[in-house]
Amino acid sequence: MEHLPIHLIQTSQYQPRSTFDEDALDELAQSIAEHGVLHPIVVRRSQVGYELVVGERRLRACRMLGFETIPALIRDFADKQAAELALIENLQRKDLRLFEEAEGYRRLLDEFGMTQDELAARLGKSQSSIANKLRLLKLPEAAREIISREMLSERHARALLRLDREDDVLKVLGQVVERNLNVRQTEELVERVIQRVDVEAGPLKEPPKRTLVLKDLRTFRNSIKSLTDTLQRSGLEVAVEERESDDAFELLVVVRKPVGVREDG
Repeated sequence: MEHLPIHLIQTSQYQPRSTFDEDALDELAQSIAEHGVLHPIVVRRSQVGYELVVGERRLRACRMLGFETIPALIRDFADKQAAELALIENLQRKDLRLFEEAEGYRRLLDEFGMTQDELAARLGKSQSSIANKLRLLKLPEAAREIISREMLSERHARALLRLDREDDVLKVLGQVVERNLNVRQTEELVERVIQRVDVEAGPLKEPPKRTLVLKDLRTFRNSIKSLTDTLQRSGLEVAVEERESDDAFELLVVVRKPVGVREDG
């Protein structure tokens, strides 16, 4: 392990995350300021210094703190090894956004010739879950941004795949957000568009208390994400699985027994 100058370390070009939670980074920075970097980042040599492979959150937090150096392990990875490790390490975390995860899958398949079965085995997922995520990339970019911003579910997104025209997708999405529609209502709205029925004509099958429940559900999901982020920063390995049906939202949180102190990032 060495202490490398931070200004010589470039971020990985294979980082699947397009955004980072600023509050979570602030908390990580506070932890590092108090306890130091508990686990070194992983880098490889580049023509102008070093390229980050694993540990972008730790690197960003140290930059926020104004650190000049950071503990690092230097490894001789080939391009494919470095890219696979950077992508898979991030994809195995549960706080990736829906489309960031899908884009990470696509890059591994397209750039490194992996099959969906191989990728599923590497990530411990089913081939069908990989395929379903990849299909979401067919949605227009504007629709993806709305879905991410409003924290709509994967099933909401999949319902929109039946629509061929971008303006239809965006029109339905506008109604989903404005009326806080659940998955079944979204599917009904999509069917209306396919049948060329006015999306605002007639009431949807909407229980009177559904809006309140969905608002509470989004708050609940945010609270669980905040809790799991805190557990991960404390050194615990946390896995979260979400399942949603028309009338229920299931959340499974698995916390592995720690062997020692561990810091993610």
